[in-house]
Formats: sequence, C-alpha cells, structure tokens
Amino acid sequence: MSINPLASKIAAPYARALFDFSVDQNLMHQITADFQNLEVFLNKTPDLTEYLSNPLISAKSKEEVLNKTLKSQINKETFKFLIVLVNRSRINLLEPIIASYLNLVYNAASVKMIEVSTAYAFTNLQKNTLIKKLKELTNAREIRLVITVDSSLIGGFLIKTNSKVLDFTIKNQLQKLAKHLDSVLEI
Repeated sequence: MSINPLASKIAAPYARALFDFSVDQNLMHQITADFQNLEVFLNKTPDLTEYLSNPLISAKSKEEVLNKTLKSQINKETFKFLIVLVNRSRINLLEPIIASYLNLVYNAASVKMIEVSTAYAFTNLQKNTLIKKLKELTNAREIRLVITVDSSLIGGFLIKTNSKVLDFTIKNQLQKLAKHLDSVLEI
C-alpha cells in the first residue's frame, strides 16, 4: 500500500477531478466500486500494471488493451477516465490515483483506512475488537483495515493512520529496552 509520495502528489488532482465529477454526476458509488475492483484486479495482474506503465508502449496499444480487458467490466465514465490517463501519459499513476480517489471517498463517508502490521494473522474476533476500538478512538463511521503480516515484529501489532503510528510490537519494546539499558550501563 505504500505509494511513492511524488506519484501521490501528481495523482491527487486527477483523483480530485474524478471525485468531483462522480459527485456532480451522481456516479460515486459506481466509480468507487469500479476502482475497488480495479485495485484488486491490478494487484492480481502485475503484468498489466507493468505494461500500462511502460513508456515505450504506445498510447494506442495501451488503449487497445484496456478496450479488450476492462471496457465491458467497468462503468463508461470510469473507462473514459482511464483513456484520458492513457492519452495524457498518466496511466502509470493509476494505482496512486485509485488510492487517492478511494481516500477522498472514504473521507467523505467518514470511513478511515488504517494500516495494521502484525506478527501473526488476526482472528475474526481480534479483527472485530480492533475495529470496534478504532471506531471509538477515531469517531469514524466505518473502519477499513489493511492488514499485513510481518514476522519480524516478533509479536504484537503496529497501527498506521494518516497522522499517527501506534507501535505495540514486541520488536519495538525490545528496542526501547535495549536503548534504556545502553543509557543506564554506559561507563
């Protein structure tokens, strides 16, 4: 989910324009669903992402591929937007544009995207408990978790939101203990 900050900065106006258009045309639900599905599709087909991002491939070829793969699967306006990105040589920013657009939608709907890194996969009960607690802390109507399993954390979990990082990992606690011991045991 980590996206290059420069790409995000370039993608933001495109996402904002599409968001405003989708609100004006009452298409937000359709375009949002398209982008959510497209996000999953792109994650499952890295070859397509590479192809679309390749500057050596002509816009016409990219447009043909999009015609064959996506035109019948997505809303007409979403497809037109993708073609605009191809013609402006910005299709390589599709993933950050999707992320930025979905972020705008979630903010408008009071939905918070929260990244959670954990040493072990959560059970449904743990996930639901965490969501409930995060709803209380953030006053969000809905919480969407993006969970990654990172065994290097040893145990516990790390929560990242837009402005905060909460580190409840054993790795972090061991690092703090090591620093404390270093400062106490200095001779």
